[in-house]
Amino acid sequence: MIKLVVFDMAGTTVDEDNVVYKTVQEALNAAGYGFSLPQVLEFGAGKEKSQAIRDVLATDDQPHTEDEVVAIFGDFKQRLVQTYRDLDVKEQPGAAALFESLHERGIKVVLNTGYDRATAESLVARLGWAVGNEIDGLVTASDVDNGRPAPDMIRLSMELTGVELPQEVAKVGDSQIDIEEGHNAGCGVSLGVTTGAQNATLLKQANPTGLIDRLSEVLHFVAAENEPSVR
Repeated sequence: MIKLVVFDMAGTTVDEDNVVYKTVQEALNAAGYGFSLPQVLEFGAGKEKSQAIRDVLATDDQPHTEDEVVAIFGDFKQRLVQTYRDLDVKEQPGAAALFESLHERGIKVVLNTGYDRATAESLVARLGWAVGNEIDGLVTASDVDNGRPAPDMIRLSMELTGVELPQEVAKVGDSQIDIEEGHNAGCGVSLGVTTGAQNATLLKQANPTGLIDRLSEVLHFVAAENEPSVR
């Protein structure tokens, strides 16, 4: 039985047109590289953003140092502040309605993200969501020792909501690393959604429980787990 659904933010529940990864791309290329957005999405999507920069750089033949990663990450953070000031942030279609439907079924909702807490809280506030109302918790990369694909954020989400068994958790995200996070946490369901960073072909490589094109489809998988008769 699913008692908790943990949703990624950017690309999954928040529609921000991949602006974070576009900003990662800008910061990388301002440092002298020539990465395309598809490269950044393939190797950086869903990760804590300094790790995303590190992993994208690792695909290039040029040598790089940790000092360079730190400098690019600092530039990225400055660029992102300005970008978010100008950005029209909105929810992915049906997100709030889905949260309400899950709550009506007694299922908790937590958002988790590769953002740091300050960025995540800013986005949630701009959407008009709040812990204790639309969502039951917010867990960020800066709240745990290990980011995705480690299970730390999902385990903290379980602690916050009193869910004891990982098979009672569903994870939903728009990148391979979201799906891997769900698998590593032992989640009963790990879904890929095609609304964000990575397409169905890339998502399938992480062996999700299923792929969805709309958030409302989450309910079908929850029903399948919670009501065996509908299998």
